Amino acid sequence: MVLAYKEYELQLRNTFKTAHSQRDVQKSIIVSLKQDGITGFGEVTVNTYFEITLEMILAELDRAMVAIAAFDFEDPETLHEYLLKEVEIHNFPLCAIDEAAYDWYGKHKGQPTHAFLGSHGRHIPMTDFTIGIDTVEKMVSKMLNFPWPIYKIKLGTSEDLHIVRELRQHTEAIFRVDANCGWSATETIKNSAPLAELGVEFIEQPLDPVDVEGMKEVFHSSALPVIADESCQTEADVADCVGLFHGINIKLTKCGGITPAMRMIKHARSENMKVMAGCMTESSVGISAVCQIAPLLDYIDADGTLLITNDPARGVTFNNGSILYSEINGNGVELIK
Repeated sequence: MVLAYKEYELQLRNTFKTAHSQRDVQKSIIVSLKQDGITGFGEVTVNTYFEITLEMILAELDRAMVAIAAFDFEDPETLHEYLLKEVEIHNFPLCAIDEAAYDWYGKHKGQPTHAFLGSHGRHIPMTDFTIGIDTVEKMVSKMLNFPWPIYKIKLGTSEDLHIVRELRQHTEAIFRVDANCGWSATETIKNSAPLAELGVEFIEQPLDPVDVEGMKEVFHSSALPVIADESCQTEADVADCVGLFHGINIKLTKCGGITPAMRMIKHARSENMKVMAGCMTESSVGISAVCQIAPLLDYIDADGTLLITNDPARGVTFNNGSILYSEINGNGVELIK
């Protein structure tokens, strides 16, 4: 099996701002795995918050390239275990390889990835559309320019309740709010009741992950469910979220791909927790990969391709929030030539 990769710069439609960062361009690396005339694709993005640099990703992919060339591929899980334990590839680049392995495997088997992961007969949740932090007027404008049934609203400002109240005047859509660690426990509890009255479904990662005692208080006192994001990056973090959050948000890039994500879903379900999956402003390659686990989730944030203007690939599409799988097997993705 031959590993290759190519760098891309994804252009965002609007400056994307959260409580801890902002960007107009997202650097991305699309990975390919080729064998027996079949090519599978995966993706990893540079992330300054987690100190994931382009140089680190490329160095890790170069190491993986040598290891994979000598590896006898059987299935994605076996390859993932080999790269994680024997080669010790970092989770971010490992995710791209794992996605490509599932894409290749599905194409080889003549099946969509979601089918052999167990999607048959399951409800597929709709994706939300994210409204990044901006002036209230611009946030309203972004929402009105993109009518959608579910919005995820980035918060973490001095006027968060005002923002949600203003947005609510213009839509009856479901709201989800993501404070990206920007609130205190007291602030979260205080905000939760009025947010619930404004039609907010849940609060995502209100506190810094180190504030465990604060999250215990929020968990027991919040008027809304709380979903872990920064507090739940890898498989090991699921256990630590029990009793602190009502659900977890899985990011394939952070946990290392579809293989560990499947185990995280099973673990969270065993603890009666809700399960969400999110994205990292990827192209159709990464978004199509995360959508393969959508039927196993309660919520999904897969709007990455809706936020960029120069998608280098084709894959899943969306119709007013609904996920539409392509007719291509595997992850359902192909590069635009």
